[in-house]
Amino acid sequence: MTVWTRLLPFLSWPRPTRHSLRQDAFAGVTVGLVLVPQALAYATLAGMPPVTGLYAALLPGVIGILWGSSPLLAVGPVALTSLLTFAALSPMATPESGEWVTLAIWLAIYAGVIQFLLGALRLGVIANFVSNAVITGFLNAAALIILVTQLPALLGLGGGGFGAALAALGGHLSHPDPAWLWTLAFGPGAVLLLFLQKRWWPRLPGVLVVCVLGILVSAVLGYAGFGGDVVGKVPAGLPALQWPGSLTLEQHRALLPAALIIALISFTEAMSSARALPSPDGRLWDQNQELVGQGLAKIASGLSGAFPVSGSFSRTALNRYVGATSGWSALFAALCTLLCLLFLTGYLQHLPRAVLAAIIMVPVFGLINPMAFARLWRASLDDGLVGIATFVVTLVSVPYLHWGVFTGFVLAMLFFLYRRAHPRLIELGLHPAGTLRDRRLHDLPPLAPGVLSLRLDASLTYLTAPLLDRFVRLRLRDEPDIRVVLICASAMNAMDATGAETLERLHRDLAGRGVRLAFSGVKKQVRDVMEHTGLLARLGEDNLFVNNREAIEALAGPGTAAG
Repeated sequence: MTVWTRLLPFLSWPRPTRHSLRQDAFAGVTVGLVLVPQALAYATLAGMPPVTGLYAALLPGVIGILWGSSPLLAVGPVALTSLLTFAALSPMATPESGEWVTLAIWLAIYAGVIQFLLGALRLGVIANFVSNAVITGFLNAAALIILVTQLPALLGLGGGGFGAALAALGGHLSHPDPAWLWTLAFGPGAVLLLFLQKRWWPRLPGVLVVCVLGILVSAVLGYAGFGGDVVGKVPAGLPALQWPGSLTLEQHRALLPAALIIALISFTEAMSSARALPSPDGRLWDQNQELVGQGLAKIASGLSGAFPVSGSFSRTALNRYVGATSGWSALFAALCTLLCLLFLTGYLQHLPRAVLAAIIMVPVFGLINPMAFARLWRASLDDGLVGIATFVVTLVSVPYLHWGVFTGFVLAMLFFLYRRAHPRLIELGLHPAGTLRDRRLHDLPPLAPGVLSLRLDASLTYLTAPLLDRFVRLRLRDEPDIRVVLICASAMNAMDATGAETLERLHRDLAGRGVRLAFSGVKKQVRDVMEHTGLLARLGEDNLFVNNREAIEALAGPGTAAG
């Protein structure tokens, strides 16, 4: 890879052919027809003016595909990132107000800068610290929150909270008005149509169909005229690229934790899409380059006057399903958004917000997966607890959703450190099959009289070295006739300074008691540390055996082992 292709990765795209461009144009237009109504819906979910969803779908989609590494990843507004944006800004401003928009713009820029720096510094591995258990718990909780928050808009019950929605429902039931009755037709009707389309006509752009039908019926009825809640006037024209307005220092500080959570969660979402839907030409996905692309896309979204964006799994899957072959499809999808902004915004003012709520809710149903918790629990008790804790804390911490992710992350790290500090450490005996196995589990005699053989299934570090040291000393206390301690080091992949110092001290103490310390199967990286610290010279080569077979034959006699 040259310097230019590293700075401008789109230069490495394969040269398009007439056939591939035709395929990408069809795929891009198909995705674009879905993207436009979704962009309006996700803008409302983020508490932003609807037109900012189109801004977030235009330039960020182009930047994300040009500087990313996945040629089919559809970058733009998504439900999860929009929800996180709404949750982060709820305690700070009023939705759709000027202050809210300014905060959202800064949030997009901060999240983008974090992702860009992680990618530029080749620190993409940090995103892996957010475990699958955390994502599972958060996604299920976020899906429920999205459904609950969109239900009032779907049913025409206002947006003043659960109590206000119940009061509004009671009022409508006692005195039903035409606007509310038509809202029930628009909202639940759109949900029904979208489910039927997904079941019977999967190739049909259902989101576009319900939007067009909603606009036509709303315009013909004059739905807005008798009190129906519609999108309203959507300004035409391109977004004005400009630096956002100023905030107080306290507001900047309040945005940073949310920006970090959005950067990690949205990238994990994009990472899932890129891994699940690999490139058609077999090119490998580069998480650091994708972080750069996603970061630049978020920054572009902020400078366009919009909110944080991410990679969309549903639109990426659709892109692949309809035959996209390269990043050109994303450029054609952006062209659809451009045409809408220039020529079609006048029609959008009649779109009922109940239809937008349906567009948000239907894909979210697929995020609710209770069986995922059962799978986590069966695979690992730790992961099960992390997933459930993340789920519960996310639900109860509304609107501060980042506390759910933070709780899951901290809990996962604590479990990780605990397991690393308490690895499997067993005493070995010679099995009739000729292998070394757990003495207690298989009720085996020792390797040989006076020989203590053990294996630590972990690296020897500051976390595990005290465990090994204590194990050996307790066994020597209980069996004073031990004359050889054999450490089978085949599972030991690394050793730090604490590990080397522990072995040095153990060797010195054992030698003072006339006990021999020996090793078998020492890996090169561990042997290098032993050599650099001088431990190897003090042990002597005769106390290092190439493998377990050699150690057994030397300590228990020839012909007693087969490996």
